[in-house]
Amino acid sequence: MNAGKKILVMLLLAVGVVAAQTQNLPKTEDQKRLEQMSQKMEQLERDMVEMKEQLQQAKVAAATAQAAAEQAAKRTDAVQQSAGANAEAVTTLQTSVTDLKASSSTAIQKVQADQKQAKADFEHPDILHYKGITLSPNGSFLAGETVDRNHATGGDIGTSFTAIPFTSANLAQTSEFFGSGRQSRIALLAEGKGSSLTYRGYYEADFLGTGTTSNNNESNSYTLRQRQVWAQLETQSGWAFSAGQMWSLATEYRSGLSLRSEAPPQTIDPNYVPGFVWERQYGFRIVKQINPRFWAGISLENPQTLTPVVNGDTTGLPLILWASPGANGGNYNAAANTSNGSTPGLLTTYSMNPVPDFIAKIVYEPTWGGHYELFGIARFFRSRLFPNATAAEIKAGTATTVGAFNDTEGSGGLGASARVPVLHKRFDLGLKGLWGTGMGRYGASTIADVTVRPDGKFSPLHTFSALSTLDWHATSRFDVYANYGGDYVGRTSYTNLTTGLPLGYAVGLNNSGCNTEPLPTGTGGLTNYPSNPSNCSGVNRDIQEFSVGYWYDFYRGNRGRFRQGIQYGYAQRKTWADPNGLAPQGLDNILETSFRYYVP
Repeated sequence: MNAGKKILVMLLLAVGVVAAQTQNLPKTEDQKRLEQMSQKMEQLERDMVEMKEQLQQAKVAAATAQAAAEQAAKRTDAVQQSAGANAEAVTTLQTSVTDLKASSSTAIQKVQADQKQAKADFEHPDILHYKGITLSPNGSFLAGETVDRNHATGGDIGTSFTAIPFTSANLAQTSEFFGSGRQSRIALLAEGKGSSLTYRGYYEADFLGTGTTSNNNESNSYTLRQRQVWAQLETQSGWAFSAGQMWSLATEYRSGLSLRSEAPPQTIDPNYVPGFVWERQYGFRIVKQINPRFWAGISLENPQTLTPVVNGDTTGLPLILWASPGANGGNYNAAANTSNGSTPGLLTTYSMNPVPDFIAKIVYEPTWGGHYELFGIARFFRSRLFPNATAAEIKAGTATTVGAFNDTEGSGGLGASARVPVLHKRFDLGLKGLWGTGMGRYGASTIADVTVRPDGKFSPLHTFSALSTLDWHATSRFDVYANYGGDYVGRTSYTNLTTGLPLGYAVGLNNSGCNTEPLPTGTGGLTNYPSNPSNCSGVNRDIQEFSVGYWYDFYRGNRGRFRQGIQYGYAQRKTWADPNGLAPQGLDNILETSFRYYVP
């Protein structure tokens, strides 16, 4: 052992001896406090160790609790999601149940309504079903009507406006009364619908026709008359193709250009009102609904020339053939009239027409209301002329058919109409008209179509028809109406190439005898018939009528309609003046009544 180590051992022994001796010494107060503090420190260290152990245990417990909490949260979320899904499922189920109840209720109501409708259709059907089509008699009515005129025309319920007698004629000295059921109407609409097409056929007739034995003696045996008979094919794209006898496309319509929506003026008279533009005749028609407010249509319609009217000096006129009577054994009436000396050739029977009448129309129904139409008509008149067969040559026996030829003359007219509801649709105002040449046939009074030029060719006359209407819908059952209209034909003058005298329409007139009542025609006794005054050219200038009336529905429901009406009309027949200024006229006051039942 070296010296350093020896010294260190000796020091340690010394310290140990001192310490041992010190322990045996009585303890001082400081030593006691020091010992207590040492004990407290030791206890504190033990507490710290215990706290660390508890803290560690707490951390472990907290971690375990945190893990458990997270796991519980996950389980809670899952439960909540499951509960939400269940709640949504419950809500959906409740909604479905509610909808099912509503649907069931609706279905029950629909079944009940269908049963009620089926019962109503069975007991009171609006239409009849037959082999996939529907049949409806709507448009049929039964009528009992009367007419009282203070100047007789020799007519029935329909007024022949161009036959209104002049004030000095025999018929003008007496009145007439007729009662009639002839305007009663039979109608039937057949309709079938496919996937893309609608098929229609319509038949309508009344009893305003006459047979060879028709009379008013005991049984008023008047014949059934064809009014409308047509077939129609309509597509979903707005095209409609129609053919048969129908109202002319020139007639005003209420809704677009739909057949059975024609808008004749309200009236009892089956000849309507002068100025009303119409025909019912064969037609082939194509109509297109371009959009909900615009339509366009074209039509080819059956032509007919009214009796040519020739005034003035007819010397040297060639023989003219323009019409023929119906053929025996054919389907036209074979009755014929020959010339009365003032009109060359035959009086009108069935004119020989080169082509149909052509009509085109457009219709607009704006959002602000109303119905507006614009249309045009093209007509063609044919005659066969025999230039080497004048009246003088026929009388001399020198007439020949050499040089005979056919002539065709064209004419045209432009028409329009407007109908506007006013004052909350309580009133309907209407204005319509047609202007052109050769349009007389399309006016309600059928005033005149053509005259003849010096060379014998037809000359279409300038004509004008106009009608204004006012309808007041006072109540749902009571309508009041007023109409004023007229048909006008212009004077047409030529110079006869042979004599230099006037020739044409309303020229070379002599009305000197129009104010003298003539004796009746006949041989005496009870066989006399009324006559018109002699030396009375009486060439029509215009026919006018003002009429006012009402319709009242006593009943209007699912059993049809009962209605009653009264109409008063004041009609004037005016003529062209002769060189002395004499222009006779005919006046008539017309009172008509109607009582009708319309089939539902």
